[in-house]
Amino acid sequence: MRKFNIFLFMLIFLVVTSSIARAQGLEGKIGYLDLSKIFDDYGKTKEYDKILEAATKDYEKARNEKIEKLRSAQDKLALLKDEEKTKLEADIEKQKNELLEFDRQKKTDLTKQRDEKIREILLEIEKIVREFAEKEGYALILNDRVLIYGKPTGDITDKVMKIMNEEYNKKATDTNANTKK
Repeated sequence: MRKFNIFLFMLIFLVVTSSIARAQGLEGKIGYLDLSKIFDDYGKTKEYDKILEAATKDYEKARNEKIEKLRSAQDKLALLKDEEKTKLEADIEKQKNELLEFDRQKKTDLTKQRDEKIREILLEIEKIVREFAEKEGYALILNDRVLIYGKPTGDITDKVMKIMNEEYNKKATDTNANTKK
């Protein structure tokens, strides 16, 4: 049932899109691209993935240190007298709460950082695709996920990917040259 609904939605979308194009007298080519492939293969995405991976490793290292400290305190608990035990139990409870807050805050920060990077990259993709479409005379460019069928000649993924990575590499080279000055 779900597949049928998706199929029906795509069919309606294509009919409406082609009707609008004809009604507006859109002149030009229609192309499509694999947005997922462009996103994943973009140099900036790969760079940001490395940055986020390093931030995640730092978080996990700090978290593991806190957990080890907590376990060490719990191991000492059985060896202490009642008065010292009560103090240590209070300290352990405090450490647990701090660990939970640390986890919550770091996960929120990492998610926010990831979302900002994704948004930035998608806006760049949109800009480059728009410029490409205007330069090459495309009336419509669709994401391949809404297509039921598209001739391979209509797939502009590799062309757009090449432009994006060339621009990214040029900016990276310019940035490196400016930092060395």
